[in-house]
Amino acid sequence: GLTSTNSECIPKSSDLQCDPIIQKYGEKKQGLTSYTLTLEEQKNNYYPIQGSPGCKGYIYTECDQQRTDSSPLYGLDCEMCLTAKGNEVTRVSLVDAQGQCLLNELVKPEGAVVNYRTRFSGITKKMLLPVKTRLPDIQTRLKKLLPRDAVLVGHSLNADLQALEMIHPSVIDTSLLFARNEGRRFKLKFLAKAVLGKEIQCEQKLGHDPAEDARAALELAQFFIEQGPAKVAELNLEKLLTTEKLAEVSQNKAALQPQGCRARKRLNELPRLSKPCFLDCLQVTGQKPLLLGRQELDSSGLRQSNLSTSNKQILQRALEDVPLSTFSIIQFSLDPEYIASHLLAGLCEKVRSKLTDMLTIYAGPFEESFCLKSVKKEFGRCGPIQSLTVVTETCQPYVCIQYEVLEAAQLAVESLNGAEVAGSCIKVQRPVTAAMLDCDVLIKELELDVENEGVIYVAGLKKSLTETDLQEEFSQLKDLETLFLPKDLQSGKHRNCCFLKFQKSESAVNALEVINGWTVKGSRLRSRNALASGHLWRWIWQMNCSNGKQGGNILHEKMEQLSDSEQDLRKKVKKLDQHIKKLYRSLQSNTLCVVLFPGVNSTHGSQSGLGLMGIKDDGGRSAC
Repeated sequence: GLTSTNSECIPKSSDLQCDPIIQKYGEKKQGLTSYTLTLEEQKNNYYPIQGSPGCKGYIYTECDQQRTDSSPLYGLDCEMCLTAKGNEVTRVSLVDAQGQCLLNELVKPEGAVVNYRTRFSGITKKMLLPVKTRLPDIQTRLKKLLPRDAVLVGHSLNADLQALEMIHPSVIDTSLLFARNEGRRFKLKFLAKAVLGKEIQCEQKLGHDPAEDARAALELAQFFIEQGPAKVAELNLEKLLTTEKLAEVSQNKAALQPQGCRARKRLNELPRLSKPCFLDCLQVTGQKPLLLGRQELDSSGLRQSNLSTSNKQILQRALEDVPLSTFSIIQFSLDPEYIASHLLAGLCEKVRSKLTDMLTIYAGPFEESFCLKSVKKEFGRCGPIQSLTVVTETCQPYVCIQYEVLEAAQLAVESLNGAEVAGSCIKVQRPVTAAMLDCDVLIKELELDVENEGVIYVAGLKKSLTETDLQEEFSQLKDLETLFLPKDLQSGKHRNCCFLKFQKSESAVNALEVINGWTVKGSRLRSRNALASGHLWRWIWQMNCSNGKQGGNILHEKMEQLSDSEQDLRKKVKKLDQHIKKLYRSLQSNTLCVVLFPGVNSTHGSQSGLGLMGIKDDGGRSAC
């Protein structure tokens, strides 16, 4: 039976060619230097690189001798605790090619420990109390222990070197060596069992043993080098993992069913097929999700048994566990009726208010007898104008212009500030408000939005031009994919602007240079990069429709007249906002974050939900 099972797992020779390991390394055995990460691979996987801006003050191992296939391998692993400074090393292990432990030492972190992460690190407060060794001591010892041609081996070794604040030029990363599709990685625990037949990181033990993990990573690299890619591919690790995870999910479901239900199902029911749940799929691929919430979260047998009783407790658990999970769902609690009637309405109003300021510009000063028609014509070349009013409260007249599209307002600021309009040299600016202080940053981030990639905005079109006319005019532009000509929803007439989408970003950049100043049937064109993606405008339109004729002022008055209970809820929302902010700041860079405020349908009416999404960058901000 065992032989037939193994033969089923061995892929056919034709399947081997599709294996990511074979595609990356080929089938032939190679020396260890073929598996060390290139400089480009190190950069792409966030390894500390000599001379990089983020590695200032890092210690270089000075192992700069030429590597050969007989260079010595050393396994390295660290355990970290969360401190006021971030992740800091609290234990370091180094093993040589024979598995002999050369270094296994506790390290006193510089910052005050916020979370020992004992469940994973094995570190306790009591263990660190007598420790005198500091990071510089460990850095010095590692430099002395490693020969000049040493190759370091580890699993996601970049995290260890970052925590050690050390730079080493030659590394083998077993999380990348055992390649998978779509950037996924096998866990060290799974590889040790599937490849080496060893059980590590056992649940019975208190935390991980870094010496054990370092030795496992080293032996995995040695196995790969000695056996070659073809033998490793024949292990069919992907299938083994899928089988293991499906069995685990089935066991979880069975354990959660009452005994009577299980017996009845065995006797009377055929197994019912259901669509796979997203969280189950994560389980199958080895990425066990973290579920934290006040209410029970259930996903096909995935449950959170230790439920927290308050948002504060949920936050505390999240601060401890989220950095250790690849995918987390954190559910804070708040009255859904309040979210619908006040919180979402307030958030939507803030977004609309900020966009209104971004769509508005002030221009002037003009002469007392200036021609308003000339001003409207000149600013109209930047895009459709929603309203134009003269400001008379100033010594000299100014005009306030509100555009219909964000690109038009930005184009006016960029092209007409300092220009001569209606006989006056004018200044063009947005309203000076607290909300507008970061306007330039927002504009830059909108330009970098993936939905705006390869899209440009063109203004100054004659309204008599049809879409066919424009297709003909722009046909000479390389890689033009789509032309969108907006219409007035009431009159059905075309606007005096359009959007062009190109297959390649470079083609869009080249088109900008060509179009600016281009004349189409007597009309001079202006263009720039697109800013507001379609989903943003659709959302604003939906929110306006749901609010009916109630404008921002009416909403503001409503918010001012909240009852005492509602005021209390507002305080809770403020506290919740602080919780989310604290959790967000604790996340690692490049973490994708999604905040969802669910919509509500009730007897009091319905309210659309709101989703905020961004990727945390190195500065702690979100690139939305």
